[in-house]
Amino acid sequence: MTTIYGIRNCDTMKRAFAWLKDQRVDYEFHDYKKAGVSADMLKSWTSQVGWEKLLNTRGTTWRKLTEEQRADMNEKKAQQLMQQQPSLIKRPVLSHGSKILVGFDDKAYQELLKK
Repeated sequence: MTTIYGIRNCDTMKRAFAWLKDQRVDYEFHDYKKAGVSADMLKSWTSQVGWEKLLNTRGTTWRKLTEEQRADMNEKKAQQLMQQQPSLIKRPVLSHGSKILVGFDDKAYQELLKK
């Protein structure tokens, strides 16, 4: 099963949705702004790709955090922040089988989803 996690109105998500549709890939969409993300899922993701890759430090949600919240970032603190504020998770996260991809890269999607 293929699942794409993110926020529907994000431009990168829209490109990923379009690519999946063009490639006729069946997928499930999980809006983590509405449905959230479990602590276990975040632990699994960070163990696969690292919290540094998963944490979106370029968005407005990151910039709205206090200096204290951003200081001394580590895996545990990043996971807690991402669970509390899912907009801090880079988008999209594509899950296929036991593997994930963070961000949209058509070549990486093609490789992961080879039929």
